Amino acid sequence: MSDASALRKVMAPTGVLRATINVGNPVLAGLDVEHQPFGVSVDLATLIAHRLEVELELQVVASAGEAVDVVSREEADMGFFALDPRRGESIEFTAPYVFIEGCYLVREDSPITAQEEVDRLGQRIVVGKGSAYDLYLSRTIEQAELVRAPTSPKVVAFFREHQLDIAAGVKQQLEVGIEEFGGMRLLPGHFMTIQQAMGVPKGRSPEAAAFLSAFIEEVKAQGEVARLLEKHGIKGASVAPSA
Repeated sequence: MSDASALRKVMAPTGVLRATINVGNPVLAGLDVEHQPFGVSVDLATLIAHRLEVELELQVVASAGEAVDVVSREEADMGFFALDPRRGESIEFTAPYVFIEGCYLVREDSPITAQEEVDRLGQRIVVGKGSAYDLYLSRTIEQAELVRAPTSPKVVAFFREHQLDIAAGVKQQLEVGIEEFGGMRLLPGHFMTIQQAMGVPKGRSPEAAAFLSAFIEEVKAQGEVARLLEKHGIKGASVAPSA
């Protein structure tokens, strides 16, 4: 068996590369007018399938939590995720390829003006269930209450509907909510840097993770990740440095 055949066997054991695409993160993917997925993660998955010389099957999900579950159960061969220790229990990650800011949003008339004023008794922060910032804030928030919206894209609407104090999420997603609804503002700065990486099920052969790790370092170094961010008009995200 050739090295290429062996690699295809561990990366795409069904003969097709099954990749999860989370359209709940607008930095990485979305749906076009015909409800077809597009974006940075779609283009990277396409490049990987081409490299392996296999067909690509995109498994579109609405949230990061769903993507993690699908790959953890080995119902998909790889996915695109934010790094998190809890997720690392079932997924083998590459180094990050993109950095995204996690920010807070409040109403325009809110007395909250700074990051330091968020974690206080009596205040409620809405997060997308199972998102990277949900996992992070679950570990770090000590006094405020976390309230979970079904998915990240629904955070701003959930925040408004339930009259909550603070919404947490990907900066670009919160900005879309401000543009759509008005009457809200971002707090200055960010509470975390979300490190976006790729991953395979933990039980896969080490060669699978090694292949993805080498691939992502190559496309970062060649400027391909930067080109894809520009192609899709992504602002406020940066290419991660070489591992």
